[in-house]
Amino acid sequence: MSTSPALERLLARAETVLSRLESLLPHAAAAPDWSASVAFRYRRRGTSGTVEPVRHVASIRLADLKEIEPQKERLVRNTEQFVQGRSANNVLLTGARGTGKSSLIKACLNEFAPRGLRLIEVDKADLVDLPDLVDLVAARPERFVVYCDDLSFDEGEPGYKALKSILDGSVAQSSDNVLIYATSNRRHLLPEYMKENLSYTHTEDGEVHPGEVVEEKISLSERFGLWISFYPFSQPEYLAIAAQWLRHFGVDEPTIAAAASESLVWALERGSRSGRVAYQFARDFAGRGGQPAPAKPAKPPDDDPPQGLDRV
Repeated sequence: MSTSPALERLLARAETVLSRLESLLPHAAAAPDWSASVAFRYRRRGTSGTVEPVRHVASIRLADLKEIEPQKERLVRNTEQFVQGRSANNVLLTGARGTGKSSLIKACLNEFAPRGLRLIEVDKADLVDLPDLVDLVAARPERFVVYCDDLSFDEGEPGYKALKSILDGSVAQSSDNVLIYATSNRRHLLPEYMKENLSYTHTEDGEVHPGEVVEEKISLSERFGLWISFYPFSQPEYLAIAAQWLRHFGVDEPTIAAAASESLVWALERGSRSGRVAYQFARDFAGRGGQPAPAKPAKPPDDDPPQGLDRV
């Protein structure tokens, strides 16, 4: 039975409309080539998510990280348990900036990748898709760390609730081959205000249950089973880290000793004695072949007298 030309045109238009609607509907992320890398990124592309292999994985090793031995020992132990298939915790690494939180996670990946550890980096804005991502890797033989760098939330962000549920709150149990490692400069991941402490005061028009505002603030961070704190470095610790990175870039020991004062000046100008600053100094110093930094031009004298004083 043949169809009329009018009906064929109608069917063609209907198929066009349906194809456009399908492109607007959300789609589950497709599995990547898991053999392409040991690290992956999850990214939203319109209404769909994609898992992309990282072609050039950071090469940092555990031996490169100095002056954070207690933190290193705790994260390595937890990751070792996870890779061996034993119980392990989700981890929140918090503290001073530039002290090695992210570098330690990358170094653990390089340490345990030959034994099946894989890492998937997820931006804060994409955490709403975390349940789908967990389902995607649930049947894989590898062990996956979902990595969230510099994590913090503002009030009402959707990723906050999604992360709470996947950590310890959803009716569905998370896959045993997935852990979440997150770094943050905020211990409780949310901004905290002085006025929230006032909820503990008893007034006629105060809250019925004082303190619940604060309880809500800390409920997310408490769902991480392991907290690892990082602290600002002292001057000797900073110098030791700078020396380690100079060795990494092939600088000889006499030159390293001579560069100590210059590394302190570098830190003073940056206003921080962090591991990141030490690494940046070492890159600069090694890049110019250990030559002294060019002197800064002197500030020209001010011919004008200070305000409020007349010329003599």
